[in-house]
Formats: sequence, structure tokens, C-alpha cells
Amino acid sequence: MTTPFFSFVRPLAVVAFGGNALLRPEDPGTTASQLQRAREAVRRLLPILARGYELVVVHGNGPQVGNLLMQSELAAAQIPPQTLDFCVAETQGSIGFLLELAFANELPRAGFRKEVATFLTQVLVDAADAAFLAPSKPVGPFFSRERAAVLEESLGWMMIEDSGRGWRKVVASPRPLAIRGVAVAAALVNRGHIVIAAGGGGIPVVETEDGQVRGVEAVIDKDYTASLLASSLSADVFIVLTGVEHVARDFGRPTETPLRELDVLTARALLAEGQFPPGSMGPKIDAAVRFVEAGGRQVLITRAESLADALEGKTGTLVRNGP
Repeated sequence: MTTPFFSFVRPLAVVAFGGNALLRPEDPGTTASQLQRAREAVRRLLPILARGYELVVVHGNGPQVGNLLMQSELAAAQIPPQTLDFCVAETQGSIGFLLELAFANELPRAGFRKEVATFLTQVLVDAADAAFLAPSKPVGPFFSRERAAVLEESLGWMMIEDSGRGWRKVVASPRPLAIRGVAVAAALVNRGHIVIAAGGGGIPVVETEDGQVRGVEAVIDKDYTASLLASSLSADVFIVLTGVEHVARDFGRPTETPLRELDVLTARALLAEGQFPPGSMGPKIDAAVRFVEAGGRQVLITRAESLADALEGKTGTLVRNGP
């Protein structure tokens, strides 16, 4: 597959942040509270625009999809449960709406005149990806063992016991191969619009041998998709917002050491050592390295609250080919 090269009038930043930025465990979960979180998130992104970048935003959707699956379970006797690809599509629309509202309210206050567009994004995965043979990504609510057995029998779900809290559905987490319709996102960026794309890692789809496209029950890691999107758009910088100010060696230990810069060889070596766990920083570092290896210039990893300082080089971690 040939990757097109896109060139924009102004530099482009692709930013990825998690779904818990808009819906945290302590939040009531109302639309009003999520909109307030969205406005907080948008305010923290404004320094990117102030530095002259066009902006593409990739958001997570873990808590939101979990809520949809719980609603489906509670209403299962009356309404057929939704498939996971459909849930991802729904959350792309609903979270995109919240972010569009937040931008509409915050941009004029900061002196920016920009339109915002949510791009409902399908992401191609390989139907033969080994992840489909061993689903491992827990999603949705917890069930009793008895209810889990019923769901396994009636719906064909694969269930696992999760951390002593109950049984959960597990699905495949295949790697993204391509962003369908990426030229649409590029056209929007070229017109100076802020684009919200690839929410929740994208709606997973496969292509059949006869050229048909269909959705699949899977969850694509948001950071891998964001990295692929940044590469596909030839972004100047890929920004990963996470829960820590910077990446560290021996995180959480007495020997913890901040890593303000990482070249790709060192990052790969530290990954191999197990310095970055698979369930937290590991995928972010791997996604960052993949972006740079695909020709990207640099990746900035920091927390949202520190983004303004990180853009000025005061904090955060930069991943690039060399010093």
C-alpha cells in the first residue's frame, strides 16, 4: 500500500489523550460534567495553536465504551446488545460533539477563529492478525461467573476473571494497518480546520477477499492509531498526553531517573528491558518510536497540565532519532 505524502501551509501537530480526560471515576458522568472536562482539555491544547500549528486531536474512549456496554447489558432483555465496532462509532460521534462544543466556546475567548470537524474514522486491521486468535483486551462491565457463562453460551463472548473483581468480556486488540479516508482529514487540515479523528483508536474494519469492508469486534490501541495517523499526515510533531510529566527509568522506584530525551535506539532497548510496562507507558513509547522510524521528526510525551511548559522545552520527554 502506497502512503501518500501530505504537505500543509503550516506545521501540523497530532495530539493523543485518553478517554479518562473527559470521564474520570470520581465524576458523576453527566453530559454537563463531561463537557466541563472537555473544556479543560481544550484549554490545555490552545498553546499548540498559539505556536502556529494546525491541530488534529485523537481521543480515547475506554470509560465511555464501558458505559455503553453496561447500558446494553442492562437493556439486553429488550434491545439486542450492540457490537463493539458500533460502540466505538457511537463514542466517536458523542465525544467529538463534546469536543466541538468545547472548542466553539474556548477558541473565541483565546482569540482564534477556526472551525472544528469530527471525522468518523475507520481503521483497517488484518483479519489474520494473531490478536484475533488470543483476545486479551478487557472491555465493559464486570459480571458474576454465572452471568459470564450465559454470555459465553448465548453470544459467544470470551470471558476472563479480572483482578478478583468479576468476569469481563475480552476482545482482540489488533495493530492498525491504515486509516481509511485519511485524505479527507488532510483536506480539512489544509483548510485550516481543527480535526477530531480516530477516536478510541478508530472503528476497526477488515477487507474481505471480494473487496467488501465490514466492522469487527476489536479494540485498537489509541496511541498506535494516533501514531499511524500522524505518520500518514506527515505531521511535524506527535504529542502524547499521559498521566506523568515525563518518561522515567525505574519509574516508582528509589532509583527513578527522568528521561528528558530519548533516541529511538535507547527507547527500544529500554522497552526490551521491561522499563515501560505493556499496560501503561509501553504502548506510548512503542507508538512514539514507530512514528519516528516512519520518518516523523519528534514526539513529545507529557501530561496535559504541563503541555504549555513542555512546548517551551521546560519539561516533558522528547523522542527522536538523535540529539
